[in-house]
Parts: sequence; structure tokens; C-alpha cells
Amino acid sequence: MKSSILKSSLYLLTALALVFYFGCSNDDLNPGNTDIDNDTITNAFDNCVDVSNLDQIDTDNDGLGDACDDDDDDDGINDDVDNCPTIPNPGQEDADGDGIGDACDDSTIVPQFPCINGFANGHPCDGYDLMSHIPVEDLGGSGAEGNDSWGWTDPETGKEYALVGTTTSAAFVDISDPSQPIYLGRIPTETVNSIWRDIKVYNNYAFIVADFTSSVPPADRDHGMQVFDLTRLRNVTNPPEIFAPDAVYDGFGKAHNIVINEASGFAYAVGSDTFSGGPHFVDIQNPLNPVAAGGYADDAYSHDAQVVTYNGPDADYTGREILIGSNVNEVVLVDVTDKSAPTQISTIDYSNIGYTHQGWFTEDMTYFLLGDEVDEINFGLNSRTIVFDFTDLDDPQFQMDYLGPTAAIDHNGYVVGNNFYIANYTAGLRVVDVSDIASGTMTEIGFFDTFIPHDNTSFNGAWNIYPFFESGNIIISDIEGGLFVVRPN
Repeated sequence: MKSSILKSSLYLLTALALVFYFGCSNDDLNPGNTDIDNDTITNAFDNCVDVSNLDQIDTDNDGLGDACDDDDDDDGINDDVDNCPTIPNPGQEDADGDGIGDACDDSTIVPQFPCINGFANGHPCDGYDLMSHIPVEDLGGSGAEGNDSWGWTDPETGKEYALVGTTTSAAFVDISDPSQPIYLGRIPTETVNSIWRDIKVYNNYAFIVADFTSSVPPADRDHGMQVFDLTRLRNVTNPPEIFAPDAVYDGFGKAHNIVINEASGFAYAVGSDTFSGGPHFVDIQNPLNPVAAGGYADDAYSHDAQVVTYNGPDADYTGREILIGSNVNEVVLVDVTDKSAPTQISTIDYSNIGYTHQGWFTEDMTYFLLGDEVDEINFGLNSRTIVFDFTDLDDPQFQMDYLGPTAAIDHNGYVVGNNFYIANYTAGLRVVDVSDIASGTMTEIGFFDTFIPHDNTSFNGAWNIYPFFESGNIIISDIEGGLFVVRPN
């Protein structure tokens, strides 16, 4: 006992002597304020304390930066022996034996129909191969038509899935081998068939809504929001299956679109039968128990929206949750951080308004690219994208109009990097370079036309595209054609 006390006393005296000799700073008292690896990120916030990594990339989202993570994709195989270190592939499949895992080896993926001399199986194309195609009747049954779509990547297996809306149901397709897709099954509509069905994803769950015309009896419009656990797709042994949803939220009946901010865990149903068609807030942080969280009814009917946790150039709103609504006759910016007190920031309209339909931020959140669904019909324009400068959210400004090469109607568009991907109805997928948008230049760099007959101004062809898969696979949902999987060649 005396020996232990003596040792403790000696340790304490030694520590005090070192402090007296070397001094003591605030950083010593609070080691979280130090920056051991000198990468300008203090230890308290650095996901890799001992190795400089200013980019803080964390591929597997395990809180440990890639720079000091021995298993970046979290598949149980250390990076030094993993044949595909950034995409999960625990089986290490390598069909061609080249040392690169199939999950990230483009050479093992062969399109069913390459784009040769401007055509792929009769479809006009430029720069995009047709990997595969599943007709809409296979996805939704006889008489079905296609509508919206989204995608999901399984974080455990790295497999990619297309989630495709049809008039009858929501279909699920494994496209991890894009040349050999597997239709796994579908969730039937909660009520009656609808030409509008929308799907988004949060935390490995799909959230599905549907819209209905006034001619449908009120009781048949009570579709609500279906919730489906996408991890169930791992265990489909006898496809296709008819699935039942895991939960149904009934805080609204019909809704035209569902928007999700994955950073906050909130969904926003727009064009619903609540809040005068404005956004209806739902807390989905527990996906199987969605909770009503208020709404916003101060502006016009909201046809579509994007909701972001803002980190753009306007420092006044950094970290705020901002909704950009495409509201039929204008674009509306709303601060929805406080769900009990959403506040309008500003609005902006533009010339030749037909129907303010859908828009998307550039990745730096400086510009907002808007599609108007009927300006081509009403004013005889070629496909038009209206670009706004959102440098100051309180004072948005018109930047430019981009006119595409055809008279087709633009529908939904999304930005990935410097590319703007547009579902352009009869003209299919169009891909536009926006890297020089600040100088007023946007340039089409590729396309894949899913609707062969013509590029006229009509409501046929490509409804939606999903360009966010890391593999480069792009899914196109086509009204008459169903699912197309394309890939840049």
C-alpha cells in the first residue's frame, strides 16, 4: 500500500515538473483545439487526426477518414489487398482476372447495344450506350405506363437498384450488372392507378407517393406515403415478387411529389391535399414511424421542390435548411429550418411563364436550373432551361436561358459535377456541360433518345432520369418504354 502511494506521488511530482519546465498552453488543457497533422482541421473535428487530409473524405461514412482507414469501403477487406477498395465487394469477384474487382471494373461490363454511328438498337444516341431495357409492361403489368424514378445503392453489398414508378405500382430492378438487370418485384398502389407516382430514398428506405385528378373519388385518393425497407431486396430468391409496404403514412392522401433532405431526415410532400398544396413536412428519421412536422401554405401550389442544408455563397444562410419550390408561376425560397415557423426568403419569376415545374442547384449552390413544362407549347420555344443566380438568396437574379437543339418539352433535370442531366420527353436524356455557366455558356455534350418516333413538342418519352450512381450507370424512366439503363461510353 505504501509502495503504491509512493509511486503515485513520484508520478505526480514528475508531471508537475514537466509542466513547470515546458509551460502549459490552452491547447494543452483542451487537446481538441490542437491540429496534430497540420491540415488546418483541429483534432476535435478531424476524422483522421494523425494524417493530413484536408478533404476529409470518408467513403464508408464510419467517421474515420480514408487517409487513415484501412478499409475505406467497409467490406471487411483491407485496402492493401482489396481489388476494389472504394466500392463494397466482400466476395472479391474478378471475372476477367485482371486484379480489378468486377464492382469497379468497367472492362467487364458490356452494353447490350453500344452507340455506333449515332444509334443503339434504333435509338439515336451520342456518347451513351444502351446497357439494357425492360419494357414498362414487364414492370407494371398490361396497360401500365412509366413515370418517375429514383435509385438506391446498397451500402452493404454495393449493388445498385432502379426504383421505377408506373401507373400501377413501384417496381424494383437490380442493375448491379447493368447489361443483365433483374426485375425483383413491385409494390402495388395503395388505391387506384395513377399517372403520377414519385419515389425518393432515405436511410435504405423508399418513400412512395401518388397523385390523382379530381375525377377520382375522394376515397380513392387516400394513397398516403408508402414506406419500403429496401434491404429486403437482398433476399429475393424467386423474382418477381409482389411486396407489401412496411408502413404507410396517412397524414395526407394524395401528393404530386416527395422531396427528401437526407442530411436532416425530413421529407416534404408537395402538391398534396394539405397546406393548400404547399410542402407538408414529415420527420422520417425513424423511417417506419413517420411523424407529421407541420407545413407551409403561404404561397401557391408547389409542384416540385429541392430541399438542401445550405452551404452556398450566401453566408447568411449557411447551415440553414432551405426549400426551393417550383410553384407553378414562380420560384419560392423558404427557410424551413424551424418546422414550426417556416419563413419565406424571396421569390422570383421570369419571362414567358408556362408552368414552373422543377429545378436543381449547381453543386456549389450558386445557380439554380429551372424547367418550365409548357413554355415550349405556349411560346413555340425549343427546350428551355431558365438559369438563376442564387448568390444572394434574398435577391435572386435571372442569369440566362439555355435553349436545347429540339422542340421537345423538358421535364426533370439534375446536376452532377459539371453535367446537367435532363429528361427531355420525346428527345430522351440530354446531357449539358455547365462548367462555364458563369460566362453564360451551356453546351450539350451527349444524349440518348428513348423515344424513337420523333422529337416533337408532346408528352411522350422520358419522364425522369437518375444520374447519381457512382458506377456511371444512368436510369431513364420512359412513359411508353419503361426502364432504360445507359452508360457513357
